[in-house]
Amino acid sequence: MTNAPASAADHKQNPFTLVYDGAITKNEPGKVNIHPVTYKLNGLDIVANVYTPANYTPQQKYPAIVVAHPNGGVKEQVAGLYAQHLAEQGYITIAADAAYQGGSGGQPRSMDKPQFRTEDIHGMADFITRYAGVDTARLGLLGICGGGGYALAAAKVDKRFKSIATLSMFNSGRVRRNGYVDSQLATIQQRLQQASAARAQEVAGGAVLYAGDANLTDAQIAALPFDLYRQGYEYYWKTHAHPGSTFKYTMSSLLDLMRWDATDQIDLIDTPLLMIAGSKADSLYITEDAFAKATGTKTKELFKIDGATHIETYWVPKYVDAAMGKLKTFFGQHLASA
Repeated sequence: MTNAPASAADHKQNPFTLVYDGAITKNEPGKVNIHPVTYKLNGLDIVANVYTPANYTPQQKYPAIVVAHPNGGVKEQVAGLYAQHLAEQGYITIAADAAYQGGSGGQPRSMDKPQFRTEDIHGMADFITRYAGVDTARLGLLGICGGGGYALAAAKVDKRFKSIATLSMFNSGRVRRNGYVDSQLATIQQRLQQASAARAQEVAGGAVLYAGDANLTDAQIAALPFDLYRQGYEYYWKTHAHPGSTFKYTMSSLLDLMRWDATDQIDLIDTPLLMIAGSKADSLYITEDAFAKATGTKTKELFKIDGATHIETYWVPKYVDAAMGKLKTFFGQHLASA
């Protein structure tokens, strides 16, 4: 039995342009508050939202969690939902738009290169560890979808993160290289030729070419072969649409994506690891593969949300509650006071 589609959320109806259910509409004393911030990262302006817990006071010390958004997503969607829920549990959290994406700076728009997305996570850690009240010894990381793959990449080397969690993790390198569910192995060389030609055109001053920039009809969406893409279009284009969010990415990004893999050197992660995915997600194989390869940590858990698909973990209340239940226990245990 599938869940009914979410009702559309209008970003114009929220002062912070948040599009998830239960989003903050105003800051009130004694409650979780949201603070839009801007900071520099490698010369670019990055926009982010910081969520502070109820009764926050800068004189206290709080654990903090960095939240990395999905491919094509922005901070006002699922990353904000989980950042707000974690703030309700007593954490200071941050969700930022990736460089070259959403409201953050950088040209050309919609570049999706692993080195930049990983640097975004380091940059969020840079900012939040200097935020008033943050206990730098209790910093966690949550990556969602593509942000999950990039979170693994960041956590391999950034030992400021004391515990790592992923939700519906997506290995952007493997999927861009091999196709979803490894369905495009026969066309790897052809697609690399296309990406190479796109880069040549860019550097020569020609038009920037994009992948994933299709304007599909409802019938075309319904005919897509995978739940992730069908439900993804519904989520990003209809029920949780935001003007900063787009599926597209520069074709030349594929040169970087197709030679990268989220699981390379994953054994460098030696901190507690929780990986959450829906039991019915057609992306589950990605989480299972990464989990098996994460041999460097002595504390790891794979939690499957019974009945959930990939996108349903973004918004369906019972699946969000299940994920939050695990995250509450996991971060509560591993980011507890020394």
